[in-house]
Amino acid sequence: MAYWEWNATGDPHHPHVILCVHGLSRQGRDFDTLARRLCGRARVVCPDVVGRGHSDWLADPMGYQLPVYVTDMLTLLNQLHHEAPIVQLDWVGTSMGGLLGMGVCGLPDLPLPVPVRRLVLNDVGPSLEWKALQRIGQYLGRPAHFESLQQAADALWAVSSSFGPHTPQEWLELSRAMVRPAPQGGFLLHYDPAIAVAFSALTPEAASAGEQQMWQLYDQIRARVLLLRGEQSDLLSPQTAQQMTGRGPHARLVVFADVGHAPTLMHDDQVAVVSEFLFDAPEEAPA
Repeated sequence: MAYWEWNATGDPHHPHVILCVHGLSRQGRDFDTLARRLCGRARVVCPDVVGRGHSDWLADPMGYQLPVYVTDMLTLLNQLHHEAPIVQLDWVGTSMGGLLGMGVCGLPDLPLPVPVRRLVLNDVGPSLEWKALQRIGQYLGRPAHFESLQQAADALWAVSSSFGPHTPQEWLELSRAMVRPAPQGGFLLHYDPAIAVAFSALTPEAASAGEQQMWQLYDQIRARVLLLRGEQSDLLSPQTAQQMTGRGPHARLVVFADVGHAPTLMHDDQVAVVSEFLFDAPEEAPA
C-alpha cells in the first residue's frame, strides 16, 4: 500500500499523526492542499487505499471491502508507530474514508498505537442514501481511455460536479492523480476497475443490515467528531446528519453551501474548519 507523507516541521518523526483517507474511487493526493496547511504542526499521512493510486491491486476483487481496508489502515498505523512513536492520532475521512474511520474508532480493542483523538467525517454517516449509491454505481469501474489530461478532467467533472465550484486550474490539479499512463498512449483511470465488483453486489437489504452495524460503531466512538456536509449532498441526508449530532459522540456539524457530495477540502473555508477542529478547538469530552 502506497502512502503520501507530508512534514514541514523539520522533524520526520513528529509525534502527532493525522491520517487522511479518501473516498471510494479517489486516491491520497486528494488531500494535497489540506496536507500542506496541516503539515507544519503534524505528520500528515495520506494513503492510497488498495486498488487505487500507486497501491497494488488485489487478485480477488471481493477483497475490495471495508474490513480489508480497516486491517490495512491498522497495519499502516502500526508501521508508522514503529518508525516513530505516535503520541497523538487524528483521522480525516472523506466518504469511504470516513466509514473506515468509524470502523477504526468504533471497534473496541483494535491494536491501534493510540486511540484516535479527533475524527473528521467528510459527508458520510452510518446511513447512506440508496439513490446516491446507485448513482455512484453507474460510473464506478466503467472502462475509460483519455487522449489527454484535460479530456480526463472534463470527463471526471461530468460525474463529480457535486464537489462544488472549482476553477479550471483547481480541477485540473485534482485530476492529475486520477489517471495513469495507458500502455497504448493516453491515460486510464488510476484505480482497478474491479473495485466495482463488490460494490455492484450490494443490495438494499445488505445496505440496511450494514447501516445497523455502522450505527452501532458510531455510538461507540469516543473520539471528538466533526461532521462536514455538503448542503446539496445526496449521500448524507440532513436527517442523518442531525441524528449524528444527537447520539453517540454528538458530532459537531458544519454545512457548506453550494456543495454536494463531497467537499474537496481544498478551499480556504473548508480547510479552516478542519484545521481549527484539529488544532485550536479546546479539549472536551463528548456529551
